[in-house]
Amino acid sequence: MTDYKLLAAQIKVLAEDEPNFIPVLSNASALLYDNMEDLNWAGFYLMDKGSLLLGPFQGKVACIRIQLGKGVCGTAAGNDETQLVANVHEFAGHIACDSASNSEIVVPIHKDGKVVGVLDIDSPSLNRFNEEDKAGLELVVKTLEEVIDFSAVSFN
Repeated sequence: MTDYKLLAAQIKVLAEDEPNFIPVLSNASALLYDNMEDLNWAGFYLMDKGSLLLGPFQGKVACIRIQLGKGVCGTAAGNDETQLVANVHEFAGHIACDSASNSEIVVPIHKDGKVVGVLDIDSPSLNRFNEEDKAGLELVVKTLEEVIDFSAVSFN
C-alpha cells in the first residue's frame, strides 16, 4: 500500500530550497516510481504550444508530444479530469508509447485554474490502479501545484 500522504510531504520538503518545476517534477517522478509497486512509467507531460510535451520521468522511453484529446494523457488534459483506465487497450484512441503498458492513471496539474500538465503513471498489469490510488495521486498533484514555481514557464 502506497503512503500518498508521506509522498506528498516528501515532495513538499524537497521543493523548499528550489521550487523550479524541473527538479521538483524530476524528484516527484523518482519518488512515485520507487514507492509504487508494479509500474513501468511515472512522469509528467507539460503544456507547450497547445499540446503536451514530455517532461521529467522515470521508466522506459516515452512519446515526446501528445495532442489534447488524444490518448489517456490528452483526454485527461483536454477534459481536465483524472483518467483511471483499467485496460488501456480498451481505451478509444490509446497511444501505445510502450506496448508493455496495460493500465494507466493520469491526473491534470493546474496553475491559476488552467491545466498546465499531467501526471502520468503506467503499469504492465491490468487493473493496477483503484480509487485509493486516484485520491492519493490527486493529493500528490495538489501538493505539486502548491509548491512548484511555474512562473518562468509559458504554457501556450
